[in-house]
Amino acid sequence: MPFKPIPAAIAVSVGLIIWFFIPVPSGVTPEAWHMLALFIATIVAIIGKVLPIGAIAIIAVTLVALTGVTNESPGAAIRDALSSYSSPLIWLIGIAVMISRGLIKTGLGRRIAYYFISIFGKKTIGVAYSLTAAELMIAPITPSNTARGGGIIHPIMKSIAQSFHSTPEEGTQKKIGRYLAMVNYHANPITSGMFITATAPNPLVVDLVNKATGSQIELSWTTWAVAMFIPGMLCLLLMPLVIYLIYPPEVKETPDAKGFAKDNLTEMGDVSRDEKIMLGVFALMLVLWANIPELIFGARFSVDATTTAFIGLTTLILTGVLSWEDILKEKSAWDTIIWFGALIMMASYLNTLGLVSWFSSNIENMIGMTGVGWMGAVAILTLVYLYIHYFFASTTAHITALFAAFYAVGLSLGAPPMLYALILAAAGNIMMTLTHYATGTAPVIFNSNYITLGEWWTIGAIMSVVNLVVWIGAGLVWWKILGYY
Repeated sequence: MPFKPIPAAIAVSVGLIIWFFIPVPSGVTPEAWHMLALFIATIVAIIGKVLPIGAIAIIAVTLVALTGVTNESPGAAIRDALSSYSSPLIWLIGIAVMISRGLIKTGLGRRIAYYFISIFGKKTIGVAYSLTAAELMIAPITPSNTARGGGIIHPIMKSIAQSFHSTPEEGTQKKIGRYLAMVNYHANPITSGMFITATAPNPLVVDLVNKATGSQIELSWTTWAVAMFIPGMLCLLLMPLVIYLIYPPEVKETPDAKGFAKDNLTEMGDVSRDEKIMLGVFALMLVLWANIPELIFGARFSVDATTTAFIGLTTLILTGVLSWEDILKEKSAWDTIIWFGALIMMASYLNTLGLVSWFSSNIENMIGMTGVGWMGAVAILTLVYLYIHYFFASTTAHITALFAAFYAVGLSLGAPPMLYALILAAAGNIMMTLTHYATGTAPVIFNSNYITLGEWWTIGAIMSVVNLVVWIGAGLVWWKILGYY
């Protein structure tokens, strides 16, 4: 990505204006205000894609250390700037991205997708559900939703569409390709919301909730997965049907799809040694993440989520499924570790320096004057939080910029901490449906030209409403049963 001088100038100007020309509000320390200037400038740079996000993160860490906004001592300032790189959550997501490389390298991800299509691919909607099922199967160990939806599922979807001569080049995308591309994309936000390890920003949500509640609320991998399972499954079941009704494919019967999938499975041959190891590692990690040994044998067999990820990666290295060269080449993993650490650090110090509490108290007063109560406040905050994503090109930037403040406001107005955390966590993934730039998966699928811009935004708006109503509606019942409020 080349350097973009105009967005860079805008980002720098925004930071300088906040730092030097906007008076520090009453109740805010200069350090907190200056950290806000650096933080907003960083977010603007990310939105404007001045440089790759990892490069922007390095610059942000440098500026925090140089300006000493967290500590007057230069030595302490650099320690503060680097403080988040020891976070287990950062390494959890980075290591999980490395492990997901095994799905692509071994071909296991493709095999899973073709397997479902070979069983359910007689009708177009069956192919759609097969793609959705494959997305769900690999979601827990693919924290790059772009790699999952765009790198694994999308090429398979395109191959199926091409086998029916449904391509943008032929002007026949409405036969089957447009519908499958929409399903391919809209499965991605739903599965991303179902597991902490299904998309990179989810661990950031966990960290922000932990800090906001003083570690009273712990969103473990199992807690998240159980809480989101019923709402997520309902959304996955409804999504292909909703899209089918709004943008129905011209081809309804697809008997050739089953043959296409079976031919590809035959070409792949028997399940290889590396695929079997990958399946075993996948199963082991799910067992450990779900704390099954602890449930059976007691706390002494407990293994935390990040250690589990390291166990999985170590196994793949020792068995030769992944080489060290494979891991070094997994740029997205190292990139994630770099930018994730910088953003968590900045967000943490905005909270530590008191800016989040100041901002939330002001918003609290504004909403409090409406007299809507905490339920009305949560509804307002969630809708604003979700639909403001039209102005963001990154879920990470959005969550980093707004989650802590919106969560703090809801808590101060009386929202149950666990309930509100789950609602905002769900909204943070549902918002991916909205635009063709909402998350990394979007431009991959949009640029294949099966879906026009108008169609993308129309179905995105509709699916955001459907997902929000179903997820939160079913969630309120399910989370009440689980005792979360």
